[in-house]
Amino acid sequence: MKTYSPRERMVFSAAQLIRTQGVSGTGMREVVARAEAPRGSLQHYFPGGKEQLVDEAIAWTGTYVAKKVRQYADRLVEKTPARLYEALVAQWRDEFTSAGFATGCPLVAATADTVAASERLRAAVSKAFRNWHGPLAEELTAMGVPAGRAASLALVMISALEGAIVLARAHQDVAPLDTVVKELGPLLDGAVEHV
Repeated sequence: MKTYSPRERMVFSAAQLIRTQGVSGTGMREVVARAEAPRGSLQHYFPGGKEQLVDEAIAWTGTYVAKKVRQYADRLVEKTPARLYEALVAQWRDEFTSAGFATGCPLVAATADTVAASERLRAAVSKAFRNWHGPLAEELTAMGVPAGRAASLALVMISALEGAIVLARAHQDVAPLDTVVKELGPLLDGAVEHV
């Protein structure tokens, strides 16, 4: 099993705390404590302070989600756009069902909390969303959706999922997640061109 460095643990911890507390509610001491990192390591690894740490936590999130898209696509027995979307949404449904509704997507939290105040973090969030969008569009294309349409549908999938996550947390109910899967599934599969 891989051992993570204090720096890696701090980036991961920041991403997890942002999920529940937003950027402004995430304290640097709390990140260090959660990461079980030495006290002086924060300044050593992140001389740019909190903004640098948050920037890297956002980048980590974009990379993580891109990997998950590929993993879900690889695991599908029946490789269809609707099944891929169902797998993406199921992760959130499972998390909310087992752990409650306290955590959301760090990208949404960072967007709501900092985009107007920091161009650097706005750009980081934008890049993270693009890092998610690209692999999703590629997987749709591999399933037979024309490339131009795949890019549009990937954007719709991300937007609907993020909105459903926010609504599920607000309502303390997974119904919004179930609804986006039910309503988008036929649209997604209908975009596949059969040769």
